[in-house]
Amino acid sequence: MTTKAAQTIQILEYMRAGNSITPLYALRLFGRMRLGARIYDLRQSGYEISATIVNDDRTGKRFARYFLN
Repeated sequence: MTTKAAQTIQILEYMRAGNSITPLYALRLFGRMRLGARIYDLRQSGYEISATIVNDDRTGKRFARYFLN
C-alpha cells in the first residue's frame, strides 16, 4: 500500500468513528500535512465529506473542519 493510500485510510477511519478533522489536528495526530489533498481523494472515491470554515479568534486564522455526512 502506498503512503498516500495509507494516509487516506487513516483519515477515513478516523472520520468514520464520528470525528471531524482539521489540518492542524491531522498533522498532530497522524503527522500528515496534506489533509486537503486526502479529502479530495476521498471525495473522488465517492465519500460525501462536508467542511465548515472555522475562524480562530485567538490567531485570526481561518481553516476547514472536515466531517463525513
